[in-house]
Amino acid sequence: MTKPTYKELLDAGVHFGHQKKKWNPKMQPYIFMERKGIHIIDLNRTLECMDNAGKALTQIAKSGRKILFVATKKQSREIIAEAARSVGMPFVVDRWLGGMMTNFSTIKKSVKKMNTIDRMLADGSLTSVTKKERLTLTRSRNKLEKVLGGIANLNRLPSAVFIVDISHEHIALAEAKKLGMRTIAMVDSNSDPNTVDFPIPSNDDASKSIAMITRFMVDSIKEGLKQREQAQKNDKQGEKQAEKQPEKG
Repeated sequence: MTKPTYKELLDAGVHFGHQKKKWNPKMQPYIFMERKGIHIIDLNRTLECMDNAGKALTQIAKSGRKILFVATKKQSREIIAEAARSVGMPFVVDRWLGGMMTNFSTIKKSVKKMNTIDRMLADGSLTSVTKKERLTLTRSRNKLEKVLGGIANLNRLPSAVFIVDISHEHIALAEAKKLGMRTIAMVDSNSDPNTVDFPIPSNDDASKSIAMITRFMVDSIKEGLKQREQAQKNDKQGEKQAEKQPEKG
């Protein structure tokens, strides 16, 4: 698991904050300086925070729990969807439906509806419906897929969320906090880092910056999944050896 270097973060523009007039004073500990009216984020703090967030994600993945990726801004959608898929984690990149987590049972019903339409379209049980009805069903299914496709396999609430831009995703953050989930997020100079368990001070608008931070988060999750797999192998080997041991008596 390789953490990006200071120079790589610099090249990706991770250090660019917002205009000074838009800043949140609570970001003061993470600001290096101001240049031409723009706040420059202290990348030493970014690297430190990435470490802490990465360790937390490794432990969560190792325990077999899920981490929900949330990023609905245009420039982050593809990056986040691909990243989440690469580690088998749920994601929301189209729009956050209010109550997506706090009203999870209702969301699960919508996912069930989507899966039912899928089955009907696949097994030929819709032979009696008109073309128009089939089209309506397909459209309905595609709408559901767009919003809920990333959480279709989520059977229970995730243990943590990784968010890009907490100001933009404030509803998702509020729901996660209400449910006691761990929160990990890219936090720009216009946001309050104290609302997140593991804030990563960084430019949450540039796709290069988003991709770089997300890549390290994904590597941290992969490390946890690898450790989990190894631990399960060791347990199985231990069980086999125990079975081979002759009984005392």
